[in-house]
Parts: sequence; C-alpha cells; structure tokens
Amino acid sequence: MRPIFPFVLLLTLLDAVPASAMPRLPRDVFDVIPSETRVTGGRGDMTVKQTACRIGNTADLRRRIVNIAIQEWAFFGFHTMNAAGGSALVLPAVIAPDLVSADLSPADAQQKMIEIETAQAGSKDFSVAGYWSATPDGPAVIAQQNAAWNAAGRRPTYWVQPWSAAFMSWVMCEAGLGNPLQFHRSIAHREYVDQGIRTSDGEEIYSAYTAYDPGARRIEPGDLLCTSWGNADYHDVTDRRRAMGSYASTHCDVAVKVTMNRVAVIGGNVMLTVMMSILPLTQDGGAFPHAVSEPKSEGARPIFAHLKLRATPIEANALDNSPTVKALGKK
Repeated sequence: MRPIFPFVLLLTLLDAVPASAMPRLPRDVFDVIPSETRVTGGRGDMTVKQTACRIGNTADLRRRIVNIAIQEWAFFGFHTMNAAGGSALVLPAVIAPDLVSADLSPADAQQKMIEIETAQAGSKDFSVAGYWSATPDGPAVIAQQNAAWNAAGRRPTYWVQPWSAAFMSWVMCEAGLGNPLQFHRSIAHREYVDQGIRTSDGEEIYSAYTAYDPGARRIEPGDLLCTSWGNADYHDVTDRRRAMGSYASTHCDVAVKVTMNRVAVIGGNVMLTVMMSILPLTQDGGAFPHAVSEPKSEGARPIFAHLKLRATPIEANALDNSPTVKALGKK
C-alpha cells in the first residue's frame, strides 16, 4: 500500500519543468470537484462532509480517469521517476522542454526521496483527506490521523495510513464510477484487484475493470498496472487468484500515455506524493508489450496484473491532450 521504491536500484528522478505545483483548473475548464472540499475542519478535528461519488457517462470514462490523475500529478508538483532509463521523451515538451536526465546513485536517490517527502509532509493534507473520503473506511482513518496531529501539537505529520489506494478510489469516484459494483473503492488496492479477477472469472458483470496477466491485452490510457511486494510475491493473476480475499501488499497506477517502448503511469503515495513513473515495455512472453515495473535487479517488483478498463479506447498519447497540458501550453 505504500510504494517506496527500493534504494538499491539506480533510478532516474526527474524534476519536471515547471518545478512548482500547478493549481487545479477552474471547473468551467475541467469539471472536477477538488478533493479537499469533501472534508471540513483542521488538523486535529477534521471530519468527512462528503462521501458521495459521481455516476457518470461511461463513454467518457477513460478520458476522465486519465485527465483527473494528470491534474493531481500537476497539483502535487509534476514529480516524475524514470525507471526506463535514457531520455524521458514520453513527457510532453511543454512540461519538460530542456529536460536532461541523469542516473542517480542509490545514496543520491535516497536523498532525493527524503527531499520530496519533506516537501510534501503536511502541504497537501486536505487533498489527501479528501481522497480518504471516497473510501468506506475514510472517516476512521481521518480519526486516526486527527489523533496523530493532536499528539504532534497539530503540526503537519506523515499520514498514519498509506493513501495510495485512497487516491485511486477518489480518482474513480470523481471520474464517474460511483457505484461500488463498478469499482470497489477501498483503502487497499487488493480489493479492486480481486474484483477485476472475479470479473475475468465471470463472477461479476458490472465491474469497470477486468484483470489480465501482463502482456495478455494491449495497455491503453486508463488501464491500471499493479505490483506486489513484501508478503505477496505475485507474478501473474493466477498467483493472486490463489490468495483472493487475503491481505496482500499491492499497488496500482493508472496509465496515461503509451509509446512504442515506454508507458507513463500515475499513482498516489509514491514517495509520499502523486508521482508519474515512466516504465519500460517488453514483449517477451506475451502477445502484447507489457511493462516492467523497475529495471531488472535485486528488489524489483514485477507487475502481476493488468486491469483492463471496459470503456471506449482513447488515443495513446492522452497525456499530451489533457486539459492540464493544454493549459500549460497557453501560458
């Protein structure tokens, strides 16, 4: 649930241009209700005031999921991690016109992670609380966080619970998957991964996502790519099917752009922020190219499930065509 990438790997962390966070777009430009409006109060006495979700037009679902994730990535500061190596050409030129990437040593990568964590601690508390509001257990988690804030004198502190699944739940909530039969919003990714497996097994018919092994279907923007670690050493859907319903450390990101040999994905609580990861694609052992979660090295976590969105396809370079990127180009 808390995807902090192993320091033993040589990663490329990219400070995207502009380096500062971008305000969310006005609702008359992109109709998304900011997550922080779903909670009220301050650190120590925060409560949830909105738990309802949109139920929208599925014809526009894939694009809304992608565009919402991109807007949150920009709002948190465009943090990007390149696990593919080489130039990050997957990023639109307007975001990174003169981007030069450099491999970091494990020590430098760790220091960069600490800098990101420190900058994010407390700065987006109300947004994260709004993410939690989209999950059934959100009020209980916020109550735990209130206790942590009060113990710290109401100063900003790290969240007591990992919020990556809460982020994904809110994205789906705001995108239009308000019915739990379509998407099982939860504080744990494994809940909606299991829903996708049940759909692939013919046990559910309304789910928005169907689980496939990596390489079994073409990756498209709006699909989810899921990894495991710790107690869950999964390599394909069958591995999870054997343990469905049980606890597992899992994480999923949403694809926002696919090229010939790269895929850009966005997820929450990656290094305690909303992070874009650029992953390499390979076609060994599959009918279609599939993503490698990190360079093949000790500690790498393979992607074990591709959750395919049952919605109208959109263009592979959806990132470039998002309202957020278009707004940057007009500045």
